[in-house]
Amino acid sequence: MATWIWIVIAIAAVVLLAVFVFAGRKAKQRRVVQQRRKAQQLREEAAQRHRTAKERENLAKDLAERARGERKEGDKAGAQAARVDPDRK
Repeated sequence: MATWIWIVIAIAAVVLLAVFVFAGRKAKQRRVVQQRRKAQQLREEAAQRHRTAKERENLAKDLAERARGERKEGDKAGAQAARVDPDRK
């Protein structure tokens, strides 16, 4: 074979190798971008769940505080009823 054919084959092989390397890098970049997007979505979801849990926790604390207050009022009303009751000695 002539030398120029070997040169053309070598150049074609280098070009194909470069194309494969470039395509591989692009594919990796796309995967990285997709992973970053997924991570961002997961972070947003986690933050939302955290906010929701915190709101529910605060609501539960408020309800518990109200229940304690109502229990105290009930105890006071019961004590007053016991003092006022003529049948109780």
